Amino acid sequence: MSVYQVLVVDDSAFMRKIITDLIQQDPSFRVADTAATGVEAVEKARSLRPDLITMDVEMPELNGLDALKIIMAEQPIPIIMLSGINETGLKETIKALEAGAFDFIRKPSVQFRQDIYEVGTELRNQMKEAVQMMERRARRAAEKDEVAAWIASPSEVSASSAGKKNKDAAVHHKTPEKTIAQEPKSAPPESVSKNISAPRSAKTKLEDIKSITQRLAQELETAKKETEKKARPKASKKEKEPDKRSSLVIQAEHEAVASLEAAETKKPKRLDVSLSSGTFSKLVAIGCSTGGPRALKTLLSHFPGDFEAPIVIVQHMPPDFTRSLAARLDSFSEIHVVEAAHGMLLKAGTAYIAPGGYHMRVRENRHAEYEIVLGSEDPVNGHRPSVDTLFESLLPYVALERHIAILTGMGSDGARMMKRLYEAGVTSTFAENEETCVVYGMPRAAAELGCVNQLLPLEELADRLVKAVTRNG
Repeated sequence: MSVYQVLVVDDSAFMRKIITDLIQQDPSFRVADTAATGVEAVEKARSLRPDLITMDVEMPELNGLDALKIIMAEQPIPIIMLSGINETGLKETIKALEAGAFDFIRKPSVQFRQDIYEVGTELRNQMKEAVQMMERRARRAAEKDEVAAWIASPSEVSASSAGKKNKDAAVHHKTPEKTIAQEPKSAPPESVSKNISAPRSAKTKLEDIKSITQRLAQELETAKKETEKKARPKASKKEKEPDKRSSLVIQAEHEAVASLEAAETKKPKRLDVSLSSGTFSKLVAIGCSTGGPRALKTLLSHFPGDFEAPIVIVQHMPPDFTRSLAARLDSFSEIHVVEAAHGMLLKAGTAYIAPGGYHMRVRENRHAEYEIVLGSEDPVNGHRPSVDTLFESLLPYVALERHIAILTGMGSDGARMMKRLYEAGVTSTFAENEETCVVYGMPRAAAELGCVNQLLPLEELADRLVKAVTRNG
């Protein structure tokens, strides 16, 4: 049996001990070493090359977010973030997920044994999914390399086939072409393709890491002071213009890993009369879990500001984190993105994210308006919010043109009710394919039930979904 090596990173010796004990309850994992700072984490990731890392979000000298960016730029490793529930921890965790972290867990409360037990169970489940993801990607890469090698050296194949009939050889030569035709045309997952290039910081020698850290801290502080100096009340949605200051901060944050995405500028919101009317005839519903924040960022960035349907979203997350996720996605999207509240009326051009700890449903009120209903009933499929709960609430509304999508995530939440919607004649159903999924669990479950109209890589799914909604607009 394979034993996977883990690096545990936390500035608290006590927390390092707790996390180590929780990990090693599963004999498949062994904590190879621990680190107390981000700088130490980068150094040990280089020397140990562990199979997996658990990373504290908030640390002195170099925080978990910046350490993650450096490590992912040099050698993509599954990294699970450990986050507190303070404001800084929430925001940095969302950024870490965007930057390629596999997933996150909240830090356990050391005062409650049950909480430590629950966090340990969740952590080990995530670790198993993470190493399985890496193994699947390695197998796919190896298969592609074999096909590429065959194409590059057909003479070698012919030589090895000496003695066979020409007809058999001809059939053999057609096989790779069929394999290539079946390969998705999408790029590899963003977490891999955008992180494997060799950035300037990735080439920096080990002894230079501390100077880079100091320079990064200075630039972040300078950017922060400049931002505060120029701060002014937030503009209305109608008046919002691209925020160049945010790109300055992002540029400073990303200096240590120049190979990551170029700093993004906040997009202005476009105002359309339909946004204030509350009337619409179409609706989009999305479910996702592990890898979802990054997928949602990609997906929602494709939606125009005058998108003619509301979007309701369930992303498996604990309380508080969904608020930070909504705010973060809103800053990158032309549409509005909010954390849903009970009784909130749905409007076109707005995405509503179910708050952690509450099921979210859509309900038509007595004024023929559609509104959000939140509930704290028992978890469904182990989750609250549950994708199945949201999708089930859409079954009665046949007058709406409903478009349903399931993105990356472990488990099968959402598949059962997507099947019922599909059988009821819902307009379209989409699922993210394995090529771009962080975890191909929820989409696989839906595909196996035969209720997915279009199984696509994420970028293509986003384009097709927008076109499906706007084709009769």
